[in-house]
Amino acid sequence: MKFRKITSLTAGLTFLVTVLTSVILYIVPQGRVAYWSDWRLWGLSKEQWGNIHINTGILFLLALILHIYYNWNHIVKYLKDRTKNLKVFTGNFNVALVLTVVCILGTHFGIPPFSSILNFSQNIKDAAALKYGEPPFGHAEEAPFDSLVKKTGLDFNQSVAKLKEKGIELDAPNQIFLEIAKKYNMTPQQVFDIINIKPPPGDTRQLPEVPPPGTGNRSLSQLCQEFKLDCENITKALVQKGMQVDSATSLKALATENDLTSIELYDLIKEIVKTAASSETGESSAEVSFAKDTRSL
Repeated sequence: MKFRKITSLTAGLTFLVTVLTSVILYIVPQGRVAYWSDWRLWGLSKEQWGNIHINTGILFLLALILHIYYNWNHIVKYLKDRTKNLKVFTGNFNVALVLTVVCILGTHFGIPPFSSILNFSQNIKDAAALKYGEPPFGHAEEAPFDSLVKKTGLDFNQSVAKLKEKGIELDAPNQIFLEIAKKYNMTPQQVFDIINIKPPPGDTRQLPEVPPPGTGNRSLSQLCQEFKLDCENITKALVQKGMQVDSATSLKALATENDLTSIELYDLIKEIVKTAASSETGESSAEVSFAKDTRSL
């Protein structure tokens, strides 16, 4: 066996694995969604794919360093001009340097096509969030059951009864939510769907008091779809308030376009939903003030 050949083959194989894991991590859902839905690809979780990417990447770098060492004379030739003198900033090197710098600066300042590549990845992740579901709050799967139902405004006894109807028994009130899901071969999202009582058909569903994680990246139409809201009426109400509204734009961008913070826009939509609900039931609607909050969506 020749160590030089082993080095080249190792560099080639780890490069292919690194490319594969890079593509997977490019399309994988956001961490909060992946952990909440127990997302897996070919049996591996987001964390496991990330671990493979890191360790394979390190092996690739080590093999690449050895590959450079064994091929140093060839690399030096690339840095020589026509007179065979060593010159770092050759024409070829300058082109490679410019391409690298343009990629870095284009990514930093959000210039197409670099921003388009990142936006495409974000769109895939947003679609996954709608498909698999968002946790009610960050790392909800790690919360004790009694704490989770309290934070989400659910009734503890009613939630326990709902689980029992499905044959799910708690070991303790403070049992970790993820442990409950794993014990019954379910995802945290599936367990939560059992206890998260939906409103009767035709009722207006209220928005949570605190915006769920990732709300700012959702468009108005996606928000309405998730919470069963009337997007057309909400859009009209926002326009009547003098706002420019595109239901396909993210809430974060929509807020910026109308000189609002993300939390102010969310509270405004929440106010519109509450007002509509009060009108349907004939109840008088109290005036709702905008909540100034430093929390970001």
